[in-house]
Order: sequence, then structure tokens, then C-alpha cells
Amino acid sequence: MAVCATLLRSSRIRSERNATLWNTTAAKRSLSKTSRVFLSTNNYGFRFVPKLYSKAVGRSIYSGRFSATEAVAMATSGQKGRALISVSDKVGIVELATNLISMGFEIISTGGSARTIENAGLPVTHVEDVTNFPEMLDGRVKTLHPGVHGGILARRDVPEHMSSLSSHRILPIDLVVVNLYPFRATVTAQPKPSFDVGVENIDIGGPAMIRAAAKNHTDVYVVTDPSDYTNLLSALEDEASNSIRFRQKLAWKAFQHCAAYDSMVAEWLWDESVGEGRPYEALTVPMTLTQTLRYGENPHQSAAFYADASLAEVDMGGVATAIQQHGKEMSYNNYLDADAAYSCVCDFKDPTCVIVKHTNPCGIASKDNLLEAYRLAVRADPISAFGGIVAFNTTVDAELAKEIREFRSPTDGETRMFYEIVIAPSYTEEGLAVLKGKSKTLRILEAKPRAPSGRSLRQVGGGWLYQDADSLIPDDINFECVSEVKPSAEILEDLKFAWIAVKHVKSNAITIAKDKKLLGMGSGQPNRVKSVEISLEKAGDEVNGAVLASDAFFPFSWNDSVEKACQAGVAAIVHPGGSLRDQDAIDCCNKYGVALVVTGHRHFKH
Repeated sequence: MAVCATLLRSSRIRSERNATLWNTTAAKRSLSKTSRVFLSTNNYGFRFVPKLYSKAVGRSIYSGRFSATEAVAMATSGQKGRALISVSDKVGIVELATNLISMGFEIISTGGSARTIENAGLPVTHVEDVTNFPEMLDGRVKTLHPGVHGGILARRDVPEHMSSLSSHRILPIDLVVVNLYPFRATVTAQPKPSFDVGVENIDIGGPAMIRAAAKNHTDVYVVTDPSDYTNLLSALEDEASNSIRFRQKLAWKAFQHCAAYDSMVAEWLWDESVGEGRPYEALTVPMTLTQTLRYGENPHQSAAFYADASLAEVDMGGVATAIQQHGKEMSYNNYLDADAAYSCVCDFKDPTCVIVKHTNPCGIASKDNLLEAYRLAVRADPISAFGGIVAFNTTVDAELAKEIREFRSPTDGETRMFYEIVIAPSYTEEGLAVLKGKSKTLRILEAKPRAPSGRSLRQVGGGWLYQDADSLIPDDINFECVSEVKPSAEILEDLKFAWIAVKHVKSNAITIAKDKKLLGMGSGQPNRVKSVEISLEKAGDEVNGAVLASDAFFPFSWNDSVEKACQAGVAAIVHPGGSLRDQDAIDCCNKYGVALVVTGHRHFKH
């Protein structure tokens, strides 16, 4: 690192001071445990202070004391001070400690962090030499001591605080670098750890130090994110960049770090013990900013995209964890449409292509050949597909990528199809290269398939709605035929296909399909009849022998939705059932020789 190289070229005086500290630190550990002279390193220079350690009472007896005036003077002297480093994520701590020492900081550390720094040949003061109290309770108590928290929380501009420090021979701590036990990784590991292991990974001392330093941020730097190390060193080296805003930003990140951590602990405890499947009595969802967006649904709305960091989302896949392989930056509407397309395509088992426009699927096809599925999905509604989002549930290879790149619109046979996004679980190397050649702006996303489970949160004015995700697939339910005519095996497969499709269409929702291809859909209409009419219009002449799926039951049948569908030539209808007039639907289908199947499950989507 350039910063590291520059800072290591410090004055000879600093180097000699560090060497003295290291030699004395090594020497003091060889002295008697019952009576020895310690090198007391205050944060503004070094001095020998004799002190006795009594094993009987477990505390130190200091010879002499410094005055409050001296303590205040030390707090305003030119030396940098003392830095406490205690981290689980040890990335960069050796470089950080090296630079801090070269600036004149004494390094205080604990456990594995201290060993890492020592193993790099750097001087470090162990926290028990600050507290004069041994680590206890299997490491549960290390830093929970006035010698640590007094040094962090004392306000340097309050004489009474500094006088109190001097009375108790406590030296200020000016920099706290702490991040917490990897609780999230521990409790979501496979195989699943025991409850007791989870409890032992709840950090106590770390959050206490972070919160203390963040509260006293005008006097103490607090760093919880390794990505802030470089900016911290720059601020320490250059007083001009050492602004209160920088300190406040670090304090905000510290409290946010603790808040997210606590939310995961609370979520885990509820799910593993007291929740018993009930909705959370209180719920905090940690979210991490992934991208600041150009604007929201419309240019006058500011927007951003956040990833859900809660335990419920670990390894769930989906758009939030997608890798963008190519193209223009994602927009607010892109995320909504990509999520709708990928959620839909991940519900299908066979190789499937889904095309979405304004969150509604306008083309869906499942075939053994993914290339053929793509062609059929486009032909379902090529006008709507233009400018849409194309989603696949299996690997995109070079042959399919060439077809996506060159495919002409069925409306005129000339216009090359334009898409905003292509999303799939994977791409072959050649397939990705070919697809990148379609357009500089085409967004190519690679995303782990979204597991058909989890929770759903939706905001309303002043609150949130919580529900389980609509994860039902055909394997989960019984398709019961209630009509005289029974569906063939092929027709039943089409009914299941249409039933999955209608789940992803805005209510009132109707889908018409044949040979595992969407022919038409009616979405978002205030009355079901209109959705039926729109879907029949889109299906056109292909409706004969097709199947129709409805997201909810038919309240009326004669001269209404069911009869209109029968008269148009559908071979079978699937709906949840449950209406007071279900018998009317049965009688109507029997009159026209149409198979009627009920699922017992509704698929409203608002």
C-alpha cells in the first residue's frame, strides 16, 4: 500500500520509541507475576511506572499518581495516543497496526487480534495489562472493565472526567477498532450448529466498546469496517481531513453495525426458541445499500437499492444477490421487472423462458429445448416482449445467445428484438461473450435461483405487511376434476403450467395456455370477466383446445367468465373453487364438454 509505505518512512525518533516499547514489552513478560515493574505507556509518551500486582486481591497498587492537570496536558499533547484493536475480521489489521505504531500509537489488543499483531513482529499491549485483571469465564469477560471503558468514555474537555481518570490511574483510549463475532455465518452454517454454540457467538464486549466509542466520537475514533482503515490513516496524518463529519460518519456506521448485529441475534432467538412459527412480535430488518439509483419509478423520485441482510435471506438467491455481467446500470423499474421475471421462471421445473413487461409475464414457454422455449415465449406477445426482461431457469449457451442476439420480431420479421435485461442462473463462457455483443446497454444478470419459500414484506403508509411467500407449486396440491369430462394427461400438464403462470399475474388474473406455452393473459382488471376477455383476445384462434387458469374462483358462470371461455373453445379450466355458485361452473362446463379442475388454493397477487 502506498499509504503504508509513506507512513513507515517516519522519523527515527518514532522508530526508536517503537523499538523501546517492543523490547520493554518483551522484558516485562519475563518478570515475576507477583511483583514486577511495568512500562506504563500513556497515549502521549512512555514512562516507567512501578506497580505491584497482588494475586490475592487481583488488582494493581500504583506508586504515585498523575494530577488532573497532567492528565489534561497529556490529552492535548502532540502524541497520537492509544488504539484498541479487537476484531473478528482480521483483514488489514497488521498494516493498520504498523501505520498506527509509526505514528506514535500504542496498540492495545485482545486474543486472536493480539496474536496476529505480535506474530507480525509488532509491539502490542495485552488488554489484561491495561485492566490488571485476567480474562475470565472462557473469554466472556475481557474488556468489560473501567480501565477500558473509562478510557474510551471520558470527555477530554471535561476536567472532572480527566480528574476521575487520574484518580484511578486510567489512561485515555483514542481509537477503537472493533468488529463483532461472525454470528450470521456461525448460525447459518451447515451442518446447523447447536443452540449453545449460537449463544456463545453472541458478542458482548465488542458492542459495548463500539457503542462507548461511538457515543464519545468527538474524542475517540471508532472503526468497524476494514474499508475505512485507509480514510482513518489519512485523517490521522492530515489534520485538515480530520473533521467532525468524518468522526460522525464512523459513529453512525458503528451504531448501524451493532443494530444489524442485534437484529440478527433477535431474529435467531425468535426462530430457534420462542417464536414457534408465530409472526414476530417485533421485527428489525437489516439492509445494506447495494446501489444508489438514478431515480425511482419516475425521474422526480430519488431511489436506492438495498440487500436484505437478515438470516431469513441467507442462500435464498434471487435478484438482490445477482452479479451484473454486462450493461448499463440497473434502474428502480429494472429491479422490479427482473424480480418478477426471475421469480416466475424459477417456479418451473422444465427448461423455461419467461418474458416480463411492467412486472407481468407476457410470454412463457417450457420445452426440452431452451432455445425453442425462448422463441415460443417471444411469439406469445412480441409487441409486449420488445423492451422487456427475458429470464431463463437454466444455463444460456452460445447457440441460445446467438438466437437472442439476432432474433427478429415475429410482427414484421425484420426488427431485431430489443431487451432491457437477460437474467439466468449461469452462462457458458462463449454464450456470455456472444450475448455481450448484442448491445452495450443490455444488462446481463447471473443469479442463483430463488428458492420457492421465505417471507414477503410490503410497505403500506406507516407500516409493513408481513406474510409467507406464495411458494405453492403443483406438486404441493391436488388437482381435483369435478366435471364429467376428465382432462387427458397432456391437458393436465397444461393446466399445471397455466396455474403456475397465473400465480405471477396481477389480479384479477387469467392465463390461457397450450402445449406449455402461454397464449394470452388478462391482468389487473377490476372484474374477472374483462380479464377473461383480454386473455381470449390475445390467444386468438389458438384458444381452441387450450386451457384456462384463474387466480380465484368464479363468482358467476352463466353468460359470464366460465361460459365465455367454454364458448371460445377451451378444453379445460382450473380455478381454486370455493364459490357459493361452484355448481353453476360445473354445470356450465358439463354443458359444453369442458373439463373443470379445482385446486383449493387461491393465487391473488396485488
